Amino acid sequence: MKCKWATLIWITLAVSPLPAQKVESETGNRRQIVHLQTALNHLTVIEVNEPVTLVAAGSPSFKVEWKENKVFVQPTEADVATNLFIWTASERLNYELEPAGTVDNMNFAMDETTRPGQTQAVSPPRPAVLSPTAVLLADRPVRTETAKHAKKRVEVQIRDLYESEGTLFIRYAARNQGNHTYSIATPKVYALDGAQYPKSLYALENTQLAEPDTARLKAKQETKIPVLDGQLQTLRVNPGEETMGVVALRLPASATPTVLRLQFPNDGEGEIAAYLVR
Repeated sequence: MKCKWATLIWITLAVSPLPAQKVESETGNRRQIVHLQTALNHLTVIEVNEPVTLVAAGSPSFKVEWKENKVFVQPTEADVATNLFIWTASERLNYELEPAGTVDNMNFAMDETTRPGQTQAVSPPRPAVLSPTAVLLADRPVRTETAKHAKKRVEVQIRDLYESEGTLFIRYAARNQGNHTYSIATPKVYALDGAQYPKSLYALENTQLAEPDTARLKAKQETKIPVLDGQLQTLRVNPGEETMGVVALRLPASATPTVLRLQFPNDGEGEIAAYLVR
């Protein structure tokens, strides 16, 4: 994504901050929530150690853009707080964006001090903070059954699940292994009621079913699941490239495994779908 605020960034960095203003550092820890103080008409810059693949904010009251390994946050309204997630290839960072306050107390920049695989820099640990964001930190990685046959031209891999109060967040990657650009969109999602599969679905919870075994999946009927929100890194995936996405669903609790079908746009050669057991 191109940053539209380059001139403003250079002006901000050229001005020496007041003593109370903060340029801080953090350690890359997916179980930690970092609180950021912001101010109206000012940018806060978050700089991480890897290129950013996806960002997601809980409210449109904050303008969020990213380029390479930098994320730019600007509040557009006062008295609004929300959460912010930043994903890279190897980690997820979690932030609580505080309501816009005074310039004297804002975070001008937040720098990540540790690269994946390195020992964390010596610094006082941040105290644990409870907030609504914490319910999203109990993420569950998704296993994938081993495919037995040739791969499809466009493949979708479900990476993680986050669940809170009946809302399920699914993070996925779509890779274009063909020769033509693929136009992707937020998937439609269906629950397969009364699903039957040659293997026990209880043993396959938090697993993505592999192609072509999904042809052996039978269901009495399909129920369309409301999609609350969806975000994609890009809408066009060039050959050899990959894009990341997140879809949020309103899904009621169930005592038995639920099979979900994520239906993506056709690639011109066949349907693109991913099957998840949760």
